[in-house]
Amino acid sequence: MTILILHQFFNTPQRGGSLRSYYLAKALQDAGHKVVIITTHNQNSELAEETEGIEVHYLPVAYSNHYGFFKRIYSFIQFVLRIVNKAGQFKHTDVCYAISAPLTTGLAAIWIKKRYNIPYYFEVGDLWPEAPIQLGVVRNYFLKWILYRLEASIYKKADIVVALSAAIKQNILQRFPRLTVRVIPNMSDTAFFKPEPGREELRKAFDVHGRFVIAYIGTLGLANGLQYILDCATTALQEKLPASFLLCGDGAMREELMRAATRSNLSNVKFIPHQNRDGVNMILNITDAVFVCYQPLPVLETGSPNKYFDGLAAGKLIIVNTGGWMKAEVEHTQCGIAVDPKDARDFVKKVTPFVLDSELLAAFQARARQLAETCYSRQILGEAFTGLFRKL
Repeated sequence: MTILILHQFFNTPQRGGSLRSYYLAKALQDAGHKVVIITTHNQNSELAEETEGIEVHYLPVAYSNHYGFFKRIYSFIQFVLRIVNKAGQFKHTDVCYAISAPLTTGLAAIWIKKRYNIPYYFEVGDLWPEAPIQLGVVRNYFLKWILYRLEASIYKKADIVVALSAAIKQNILQRFPRLTVRVIPNMSDTAFFKPEPGREELRKAFDVHGRFVIAYIGTLGLANGLQYILDCATTALQEKLPASFLLCGDGAMREELMRAATRSNLSNVKFIPHQNRDGVNMILNITDAVFVCYQPLPVLETGSPNKYFDGLAAGKLIIVNTGGWMKAEVEHTQCGIAVDPKDARDFVKKVTPFVLDSELLAAFQARARQLAETCYSRQILGEAFTGLFRKL
């Protein structure tokens, strides 16, 4: 079949960032399908290229993690309008796969279905509009009403809704019990990220020799609540815990976090720019624990963050400060710890045993890798994903 993927934030390993849509496209390609992707870039003109046999069309729609809410909405709507203008080139597509966020990508999928009679699947990675509402970004009653109506319409018109976690599936089915919802979590690239001995030259380069390294790799945004990590770093200094914190990525809160770290003289915190997949692998090589951090909001407990799955693949201790399915999983499998998101002292109390006992750390890390291999590998989830298209 020919499968059209709509994703505003498609990335390749060379570019870095979330690689889920790349992994999905490769799985479809390996199953014998032709894959066409419509995405965006911050250039002034369209660009079409072939990436490892995948046809990728980049539309000129500006976007930045530093944009405010309404500027982001404008970018999302631009993407929809440009897809509408472009879609005629792909009217012989067999099925469309629309990826959120943003939720508005579903509008383009609805239009394509109505105009060209092409069915679509809709992927839900974050519960919109619930996430920005709980974060306090969307407060206007009328705007909330519009967004909830939009969400309902997109879900109901989709042949299948793909949820990135069982918690997201449960949330959707509680409100729309007649939908067909399948769970395909994010993937662990177990062939690329592997447990490896830390390279001494990298420890020296990042000035973490003899330190317990905790890495946060991902978006430095409002939802992530990364002030908590700075609080943990402050408490670690006070308790003389030999730990270093690496915050790798970009986002709206980056500059504010850097200023806060400077004001507090946090010598144990380092900020690293956004990295591609090779750069992330380099950081993970010297990392002992991967930190998954969010604000303490119920909707953020349902997510499926890439950093969690990369950390599992690399065989790292997982630290989460959120409830929900990740907390339950790391505690049940004993591959990580859950810390109180409102008390940095709880973090120090729970991480200290791993700093002092290398055998305890190694045991948790081994179980993290095992979880990645048995539940979340690209091979296992890629086959589950391509299976969704067999009935077509």
